[in-house]
Amino acid sequence: MGDFSERVFQVVRQVPRGKVASYGQVARLIGAPRSARYVGYALRANPDPGAEVNGIPCHRVVFKDGSLCRGYAFGGPDVQREMLEEEGVAFADDEHVDMGACQWDGWLDANAEDGAADLPLAPPPDFDWDRELGD
Repeated sequence: MGDFSERVFQVVRQVPRGKVASYGQVARLIGAPRSARYVGYALRANPDPGAEVNGIPCHRVVFKDGSLCRGYAFGGPDVQREMLEEEGVAFADDEHVDMGACQWDGWLDANAEDGAADLPLAPPPDFDWDRELGD
């Protein structure tokens, strides 16, 4: 995994149970605004999905309108919805998370052991998207 993906995983690990983040929100938190699509690409290659202690809970990442990912890697939007409901995430309707009630505020845990609180606010000047994304 490249540095971009690792930064995505660090942020997604911080999204608490019962909350969700949008792809764009994750992109902004790693200092790569307008890179929501690339956040999705990184999460598609998630090496440790799930809500376990060391897992990367990518099921907690949704579109900005609260809709679920149609091609969710673990079995489609129904599985993603089940996982979110088990964590107490509220839904506005059959296909959308209630973002007003469940969107994570984005504050990173300052006591995080994995260094997530030290994420940069922007990519370095020599950041190479092609290299990071393997293009």
